Amino acid sequence: MENNIQHMPHELMIQILLRLPVKSLIRFKCVCKSWFSIISDPHFANSHFQITQTSRIVLVSNPDLETRSIDFEAYDSASASLNLSFVDPQSHFDLEIKGSCRGFIFLHGNSTFYLWNPSTGVQKQIPFSPNYSQYFYYPYGFGYDELRDDYLVVSVYYVTTVDEDDDSHLEFFSLRDNTWRELEGTHFPYLNANEFEPRGGSFLNGAIYWLSFRHDLSMSVILAFDLMERKLLEMSLPDGFDPGPTYCDFWVFGKFLSLWAKKEDTVEIWVMKEYKVHSSWTKTFVLPIDGVPTRYFSPLCCTKSGDIIGTDGRGLVKYDDNGQFLEHHSYCNNPSRSGFYAAMYTESLLSLSSDNDQA
Repeated sequence: MENNIQHMPHELMIQILLRLPVKSLIRFKCVCKSWFSIISDPHFANSHFQITQTSRIVLVSNPDLETRSIDFEAYDSASASLNLSFVDPQSHFDLEIKGSCRGFIFLHGNSTFYLWNPSTGVQKQIPFSPNYSQYFYYPYGFGYDELRDDYLVVSVYYVTTVDEDDDSHLEFFSLRDNTWRELEGTHFPYLNANEFEPRGGSFLNGAIYWLSFRHDLSMSVILAFDLMERKLLEMSLPDGFDPGPTYCDFWVFGKFLSLWAKKEDTVEIWVMKEYKVHSSWTKTFVLPIDGVPTRYFSPLCCTKSGDIIGTDGRGLVKYDDNGQFLEHHSYCNNPSRSGFYAAMYTESLLSLSSDNDQA
């Protein structure tokens, strides 16, 4: 077979391979030496990521650490669900999903962070910051610095001052430098808006976004960390958006920054239709949640046809592009004991250079 492949024009062969799914490419590494070399090339992996853009949903269910990948374009099909393996020496501890970026899932474990590529099985452990304390909840984030070709894990921690006000400090772990750094001059008056259930920030357009509370002004704001500029930005919430509900947060709606807020019987979805243009915020959907078993809904992604898919804490829920409830699929075998987490990711061959990567 290798002789036949050698007669194929090299550029044509690469263009064909670039359009194949990750699972097939991993298998095709064994076909011949030339294919192994091509598919293993980091430049090929990056080109493949830019071209294919095949998205899935990863589910993590504790305490048994069941992991599953769902094709959300056809998630009602049994063949769309794939069981995954996650090599964790401390698997008896819960893992929480805190974000995703470029095919990698950012996980918070008992004693370390993990970056995990569900498509390839590659993972990397990130040590906790020296400032980490298990007694406090921290907003986290994970994103990609395109300027430096670097991945950053971001953490915000609080320090109580003499006047009993909490000052926040932002620090980030650079995979390229393999170290934690504190952002200079960031003793700022921001607190985590989701105090009792902090979530990972949403990454979009080179920045990580959190809902934050300014204790000096007693008001909620949007806090953004620009990974390339390495600086914080503050933005106002949409006019008419009520941050008072227990549950509200960011998500990425297609290619737009979006907010969701749970009311008593509905979930409102707001979309920023022009990036960084405050007046472009629009309340786009009001989703009924009376048909959802847990009366809870956190949006994750939207399909090519416009359907909205999210989680209710036990499984996946789908709404159509008119905001009408369609269906619910449970993926949690023991809801009373299980912590259930979900995130959207894009399949990729991308890797992280590290001594402790595993495949």
